[in-house]
Amino acid sequence: MKVQVSFELPGNQALALAQFVKRVGWNEIRINAASEDETYQMRDAIEQLQRALAEAGFAPR
Repeated sequence: MKVQVSFELPGNQALALAQFVKRVGWNEIRINAASEDETYQMRDAIEQLQRALAEAGFAPR
């Protein structure tokens, strides 16, 4: 099942979120996941969010 999520953020929040998803690492994701499989799912979702933010012009170096 595919889910589309659409919402608006002020630019400063979009940039902060882009910075967060750039910096969050495997260890932070793993300690918040119930299993290794869920860790991979979370990381995949974060990568999609990162791409969407980049397409909207928020791709921090």
